[in-house]
Amino acid sequence: MLQRWQEKSIKEALNSRRVVILSGARQCGKTTTSKTIVDKDCIFRTLDDTTLLQAAQSDPQNFIKHSKKTMVIDEVQRVPELITAIKKVVDEDTRYGQYLLTGSVNLQTLPTVKESLAGRVKKIRLRPLTQGEIAKKEPSFLNRLSHRDFVDNTDYDKESLLKLIFKGGYPEPLFMESSKERTSWYKDYLNTIIEYDLKDIANIKRQDSLKDLMAIIASFSSKFIDKSKITSSMGVANQTLDSYLGVLENTYLVDKLMPYLKTDYERVNKQSKYFVSDTGLMCSVLNWKIDDLILDADKTGKLFETYIYNQIIAQVDLENLDYSLYHYRDREKREIDFIIQDSNNIYGIEVKSGTLISRDHFKHLKWFKNNLVKDKHFVGIVLYSGENVASFGEDLYAVPINNLWE
Repeated sequence: MLQRWQEKSIKEALNSRRVVILSGARQCGKTTTSKTIVDKDCIFRTLDDTTLLQAAQSDPQNFIKHSKKTMVIDEVQRVPELITAIKKVVDEDTRYGQYLLTGSVNLQTLPTVKESLAGRVKKIRLRPLTQGEIAKKEPSFLNRLSHRDFVDNTDYDKESLLKLIFKGGYPEPLFMESSKERTSWYKDYLNTIIEYDLKDIANIKRQDSLKDLMAIIASFSSKFIDKSKITSSMGVANQTLDSYLGVLENTYLVDKLMPYLKTDYERVNKQSKYFVSDTGLMCSVLNWKIDDLILDADKTGKLFETYIYNQIIAQVDLENLDYSLYHYRDREKREIDFIIQDSNNIYGIEVKSGTLISRDHFKHLKWFKNNLVKDKHFVGIVLYSGENVASFGEDLYAVPINNLWE
C-alpha cells in the first residue's frame, strides 16, 4: 500500500482539532487513507452503505454517538444534517480527534449545511496520487526551489514521462495493464459521479450538458476559456454555466487557479485558469491515445502543464498556507504558467514539454523579475523534459521535470 503525503497532516490534526474533514474526489484514496491512520480504538461508518445511510438520515444525533477515540464517517456529504449534530457534540465535549469525516464534495457548498464548525475543524485535501507518492519519495520540490538544489534527469525520456502522465494518479486504474481498461474505468467513474453524487449537491437537470462541459474544460485545461463561446455552443445561460463550473469544482474534478494580482501593474489579466484534477481522467474524457500525444505538440503541452499543476498543488497543500499558487498573464500577453509565493520569495515557473531550452524561454520570467518583484527574492525556472539542469542567468534555471518528485 502506498503511503500518502497527507497522512502526517491528518494525524497531527486529529491531535489538535475536534473534527477533521478529509475531502477529495471520489476514489482518490480517502477511505483507504482514513483506515490506515486511525487505530483500533475507532469506529468506521460509510454512508455508501444503504442501511447506515437511512439510519443517519432518520436519527442523525444517535448515529454519531460513540464511545471510541475517533469515529470515521465516510462520504458524510450524503447526510449533511450530521454536521449540525456533530457541532452539538463537540461544543460540549472538547476532546481532540473525535471525528474524522471524509467527503467527495466540498461540504461548505451544500445548501443544507448551516454549521461551519469554525474553530473546531481542520480541513485537508486529498488528491489523486502524485508521482512522488507512487515512487515512494518525500515531497521535496518546494525545498529544492528555495535552495536552488536541482538534479539532472537520468531516468525519464519524453516518451516515458508521457506514459506516466497518461496513466494519471487514481489508485485503481493506475495499476491496470490495459489502457483500454483504464479508459473504461474513467468513463464509468465520471458517469457515476454525475449520475450518483451530484444529486447530493445540486439539481442538475441536463446531465449530458455537464458531461459536455467536462470535455470542454478538459480540452482547455491549463488554458483560458471563453465563456461566451461555451454558453453559445452548449445553449445555456451564463448563470447556468457558472453553476455547472461550480459543480465540477465542488466535486474536485476541476480546479480553478487564480491570477497573480499582488502588484500595482494595471495591465494584469484577472481571468482564472481551469485544470482537470487528474491527467488520466483528462485523457479519457478527450479520448486521447498515447500514440497520438507523442505526435501532437499542442495536446502534449496542455497535458504536461496540467500534470505539473497537479504535482505542485499537492505539495503546496502540505505547507498549511505557507505557500500560495497562482498564474500570471497581462494584456501584452506576457504569461508565466505558475507563480509560487511564500513570505520571502516568489518563484516563477514556465512549463515546456520539449527536450531543448533556449534563452527566449526565459523572457517573461526576466520581465517579471525586473518589473514586478520589489520586496521579495525571485527565482525563475523552466521545467522541461530534457536531462540537464542549466543556469540561464542569476536565479534563472532550466530544470528537468523529475525534480517535482526526486
